[in-house]
Amino acid sequence: MKLRILAVIACATLFIACSNEKKANSEKIVNVYSARHYDTDDALYSEFTEKTGIKVNLIEGGSDELIERVKSEGINSPADVLITVDAGRLWRAEEADILQPVDSEILSERIPSSFRHPEGLWMGLSKRVRGIVVNPETVENYEELTYEDLADPRFEGRVCVRSSNNIYNQSLVASMVETKGVEATEEWAEGLVSNFARSPQGGDRDQIRGVATGVCDVAISNHYYLAIMITGDDEADQEAASKVKFVFPNQGEDGRGAHVNISGAGILKNAPNKEHAVLFLEYLTTTDAQQYFTAGNNEYPINEETELPEVLTNFGEFESDAVNVSALGKNNPEAIQLMDRAGWQ
Repeated sequence: MKLRILAVIACATLFIACSNEKKANSEKIVNVYSARHYDTDDALYSEFTEKTGIKVNLIEGGSDELIERVKSEGINSPADVLITVDAGRLWRAEEADILQPVDSEILSERIPSSFRHPEGLWMGLSKRVRGIVVNPETVENYEELTYEDLADPRFEGRVCVRSSNNIYNQSLVASMVETKGVEATEEWAEGLVSNFARSPQGGDRDQIRGVATGVCDVAISNHYYLAIMITGDDEADQEAASKVKFVFPNQGEDGRGAHVNISGAGILKNAPNKEHAVLFLEYLTTTDAQQYFTAGNNEYPINEETELPEVLTNFGEFESDAVNVSALGKNNPEAIQLMDRAGWQ
């Protein structure tokens, strides 16, 4: 009798365990590891849940931190999607072998091929132009500027830029390596370094402020930093922004176009909810979702059907560099080495 009772209890326990496992497997969730930290992204995820019933479990951290976390978790990782900024960091995730290819006609239709990994390992969600900020009172014909011009002797002591440790600068140099080769790019970097108005320091907004206050006449910066200064509540930043202009370099018939980087995402190799992850990425490329990227951080939408906010419209139209952003990661090691050889601290 006692053995029979124990058998019944064991069967009941097994039934409950199986029921719980089935319930857990049927739960509609997507686990997102994100290196983006914007309030509008939270609203974006909430809207996805409202539309699909799929709950977004969010873990935030630095890009390298999240990549290492996924590696250490191995096959037991709960992560479905990795979101980060800069193609160079997506390349690091690719090199860590933690991503899997995604085959989606929707994503292929909405995301231009130059902003997708050739094998579908990751794709862009928004675009970030690394252009030139100028003092229009002191720089002649600034609308015609190229990246190459910044190494010209006429800009000696007139250029502000942040450290070579910055991934945005590394990716800019990596794109030049792809189109110009190592030797020509290193020669350019040496000329750029000789034109520094000060030692590299601070972030992009510090370079913009440097131009506004006369420390330098030109600076390299991502477009959205200036857009944030224009639209923000800080009066000092608004005043500084009013004194400068943003230039899309290398335009015109013979220009290769402005360097464009991305924030992007990939699906993890051991994603337990791949179907939901694909739906999540497809949602992020809808025009409704893309509005959050443009409104929240003034990034250019990857889906070109999306309406732009006024501040970006005022920057004007531009042509992008046609280099596939996967080259930014592939050429990253070479870019870092040549920047070091050129004395770019």
